[in-house]
Amino acid sequence: MQNKKVHVLIATPEGVLGQGGIDRIMAALRRELERQERVDIDARFLPSRGSGPVALSFFYMCGFCLRMMIARLGGRADVVHINVSDFGSTYRKLVIAKCAWLLGIPYVLHLHGAQYPTFWSESRSFKNRCIRQMFENASRVVVLGRVWRDFIAQRAPGAAPNIVIVPNAAAIPTLPHVGGGDTVHILFLGRIGDRKGVPQLFEALHRMKSVKGWRATIAGDGEVEAARARSAELGLSDSIVLPGWAGPDQVASFIASADILVLPSFAENLPVSVIEGMAAGLAIVTTPVGAVEDIVTDEQSGLLVQPGDVDALATALTRLVEDKALRERLGKAAMAVHRERLELTSFAGTICDIWKTAASKGRRSNAETAQ
Repeated sequence: MQNKKVHVLIATPEGVLGQGGIDRIMAALRRELERQERVDIDARFLPSRGSGPVALSFFYMCGFCLRMMIARLGGRADVVHINVSDFGSTYRKLVIAKCAWLLGIPYVLHLHGAQYPTFWSESRSFKNRCIRQMFENASRVVVLGRVWRDFIAQRAPGAAPNIVIVPNAAAIPTLPHVGGGDTVHILFLGRIGDRKGVPQLFEALHRMKSVKGWRATIAGDGEVEAARARSAELGLSDSIVLPGWAGPDQVASFIASADILVLPSFAENLPVSVIEGMAAGLAIVTTPVGAVEDIVTDEQSGLLVQPGDVDALATALTRLVEDKALRERLGKAAMAVHRERLELTSFAGTICDIWKTAASKGRRSNAETAQ
């Protein structure tokens, strides 16, 4: 039984071709499993929301449950891995988790979502009781950092023994890092909008107009046209490029040509873009939200500024633009943290171990039931 192949169904929002952070992590995991050519794991990544209008998500959710039932009947569903975020994602995953439980399939909950503490309050509402039950029935709960471990343990005490911290990860870049050359390249990657601190970033860059030798790329979907209008209004059009959404190859190119990765968010879980920047040895400027402080130490592996503090953000960026030695020191330290703790190979191995443990528990439970 120890050598039995573990069959895993993974619920990811749009499938591995999706643009969101969860889909990107799951796509990276799939590539790594394929690279390792693991014969002990059969992992199938299936959409649970779809890429179309949200109204269609109901059909994707039902489709996932149907596939789960068919796989169970065919002996090819040992574990269900459920990526869960806040709001609509949770409502869909409540159904998927309940179906897995009714089918006797152990499931792993993988918590994403920057705003989960707001979404899952301490009130005794029906919704909150259902969420607590979903977490407490999970075989394992994967969280991205200490703050999320403590949050889940407080909201769902019965889940506390099953919580495992597994930070997000990124592969070692394949493109050589060349940086911005004579002009220091500041890079933002993420959804353009208020939560990511983009308005504050524009204000900070505006205050840096007199600082020589920098340019910025603000890449991502969201409020792109409004951001372009704001850039023009502030007289920054010659210094800032806003290309819109960028695919994986373009992101890799941006990172290779960047010197600084900035993400001044108000709320995060554990941002992938920061980890990608660390993997390439970029100097990181970000905020101490979510589990960020688990991977970035102020003045050691990056610079941390408080959310919404435009003065501190402008000061941090100016320091890095003007001080090459500081950029290089922070970038080297960030890369060391990545290689030690945030590399994709070890991430994939840890997730596979979690699946095996969950499958083993499920087999034992089924054997006990049969007796």
